[in-house]
Amino acid sequence: MTRIIMHGCNGKMGQTITNIVKEDAGATIVAGIDLYDGIQNDYPVFKSLAECNVEADVVIDFTAAPAVDALLDWCEEKKMPVVLCSTGLSEAQVERATKESIKKTAVLKSANMSLGINVLLKLLKEAAAQFAPAGFDIEIVEKHHNLKLDAPSGTALALADSINEEMNGQYEYVYDRSQRRQKRDKKELGISAVRGGTIVGDHDVIFAGTDEVITFSHRAYSKAVFAKGAVEAAKFLAGKEPGLYGMEDVIG
Repeated sequence: MTRIIMHGCNGKMGQTITNIVKEDAGATIVAGIDLYDGIQNDYPVFKSLAECNVEADVVIDFTAAPAVDALLDWCEEKKMPVVLCSTGLSEAQVERATKESIKKTAVLKSANMSLGINVLLKLLKEAAAQFAPAGFDIEIVEKHHNLKLDAPSGTALALADSINEEMNGQYEYVYDRSQRRQKRDKKELGISAVRGGTIVGDHDVIFAGTDEVITFSHRAYSKAVFAKGAVEAAKFLAGKEPGLYGMEDVIG
């Protein structure tokens, strides 16, 4: 049984993970950390990690960038594995999490916690190896809700990077063709962003050849897919040696 501390337990993702863990026989949340105390949980909730005196195996973090520094301090000190899901981290925070903290504890960080997306990352490598040399053009179209601030999404970039790594970095990412009056270059990889409504997250990777098109699609219908992935990551990470891990390690 993996004992989890939920860092940010009373946020939307924290509560989603809480409900998922209730149905998971292999995990339990033993404590939560949150400044907001207006939600009744089945586990004790502390204002900070410094106040938490509950034994655990791993931390799942779904908070915000300002809370991550104190989290890493605590995890380094306690040698506590952490699944780092907070977004919007500064370059300095990413540098610390992925190069300094991993000297003392296990850190799992991924651009997207969805199991489906991470399987797709593997499939795209195989597809690119077949289709790119055959002259197929590659385009990525991502769609998200109208409140999302960044574009393109981190997931779209991760999909593009997976392809580009397989093809030895030969592609240039193109985000806007409105100022171009020229044919599409064979070495460009287009990434388009759509924002509207309450779309949780849609990603299409298009391999367009002569007289045929192959599209890999992933649709997230709720944030539960990310929460489920975070729980699986926590169960994987518990007990691991210090180092940097990703969802590719979880899915094997």
